[in-house]
Amino acid sequence: MKLIIATIKPFKLEEVREALTSQGVRGMMVTEIKGFGSQSGHTEIYRGAEYAVNFVPKVKLEIVVPEAMAETVVSTIARAARTDKIGDGKIFVLDVESALRVRTGETDDDAL
Repeated sequence: MKLIIATIKPFKLEEVREALTSQGVRGMMVTEIKGFGSQSGHTEIYRGAEYAVNFVPKVKLEIVVPEAMAETVVSTIARAARTDKIGDGKIFVLDVESALRVRTGETDDDAL
């Protein structure tokens, strides 16, 4: 099993969710986050005053899939989240040792 962690722009969330659902992904966890990467924040003007925005709003997706699906899920996220502008996000893939569905006691791939 693989844990896929992706950070994307918030307005791309629904598009990514629809693309993943069409690929057979049955669940994901979504968290609103703030962060910075290459863009290192930006400046905005509010009521005539300029101020620095050091952390940019993002959405973090956490998805656990069978190993055989991982490459497809990563490419689907990358394709659906891409705007070709700085700050499109990052995708990380980690190994998952085990999983347990609390309600039924199913483990590993069956728990997904």
